[in-house]
Amino acid sequence: MDILSIKQRFGIIGNSALLNRAIDIASQVAPTDLTVLITGESGVGKEVFPKIIHQLSASKHGSYIAVNCGAIPEGTIDSELFGHEKGSFTGAHEARKGYFEVANGGTIFLDEISELPLSTQVRLLRVLETGEFLKVGSSKVIKTDVRVVAATNIDITEAIRNGKFRQDLFYRLNTVPIYIPPLRKRKEDIHLLFRKFAADFAEKYHMPVIQLDEEARNLLINYRWPGNVRQLKNITEQISIIEESRTINANTLRKYLPEHKFHDLPILYNGKAQSKEISERDLLYKVLFDMKKDITELKKIVGDILQSDEKEGKFHDTSAPLVRQLDQKLEELSGIRNKIEIHQPHDDQFPEPILESEVLEESLSLQKKEIEMIKKALEKHNGKRKNAARELGISERTLYRKIKEYNIA
Repeated sequence: MDILSIKQRFGIIGNSALLNRAIDIASQVAPTDLTVLITGESGVGKEVFPKIIHQLSASKHGSYIAVNCGAIPEGTIDSELFGHEKGSFTGAHEARKGYFEVANGGTIFLDEISELPLSTQVRLLRVLETGEFLKVGSSKVIKTDVRVVAATNIDITEAIRNGKFRQDLFYRLNTVPIYIPPLRKRKEDIHLLFRKFAADFAEKYHMPVIQLDEEARNLLINYRWPGNVRQLKNITEQISIIEESRTINANTLRKYLPEHKFHDLPILYNGKAQSKEISERDLLYKVLFDMKKDITELKKIVGDILQSDEKEGKFHDTSAPLVRQLDQKLEELSGIRNKIEIHQPHDDQFPEPILESEVLEESLSLQKKEIEMIKKALEKHNGKRKNAARELGISERTLYRKIKEYNIA
């Protein structure tokens, strides 16, 4: 089946090269039994690709089960995936089949795979390698023939470094990687998607279709869309319902776009409390300090190796330049940080930026910054953890864990 036919069958809108490449890989790998790992930001539409792989595979007549690993409590996820025997734990009043047994001969889509507990990752690895698993509370080996497609919106390699994801499982899942591009890398598709959503909502709510004037179109296309296709669809629905005029200008559109546009220009800070918004400044500092931390740790490792080798009488002519390169990277990060200007407005004029030491003092602790971001997200969404987790780009279960870890009231 060609790419155009797949788009029509599964309702995919867009013509970008990156999107077409992802569809092409999915169609090529579908007839095989290879495991697939789908990566991409939240809201890009990763859930469509496992359906493409399943429907174009030899097991298309088998079961298709989608599992959100981040939505299942850690204490019950083994039972959900692999089943349990009667009496195996409190509340297990009868035996239960897990998804891997129910989907035998079909496909399982494991969304937010990075949220799996390490103990469950071990069980999953065994299924992928041998096709065998044990129910909770049972010693009887069960065979299953299930195609596994996994997806994540985080950097798995970072999770591996932090000890939260098994490297062997990653290699086993990542047999065929498929990358779904964010909307900001599909600029040519943004207005197409808007028109499609606008037409759908016009039909749903029995009203004329909204349209954008040229200035609003440019604003729409150049917005960064941190929430990707999901965010674009939600905003299109809001405008369709709320606005009386069916022609939308740029000023009207701006009312529906969050203020933090994630642009590359220096950030202006008004010195007032940003009570319910997680500012772009916070995110930039977190990225910069994370990068600096990684490079500093790498420099320390290289330094320890050099010191150890010198004690043993060994010398490496190539190591010293590496240390100098790391020092240079640290200087570059400091230079980038200095470009993030923070101002206090007065009569529409902005004075010179405040001293760098004041900035560093405010952002010194990454942990404090993370706590601050979580509190702001919870405050913005009136304590609704599900919405706060979506704002922060993490799963609800991860948010629960961090609230408990930091003792956030």
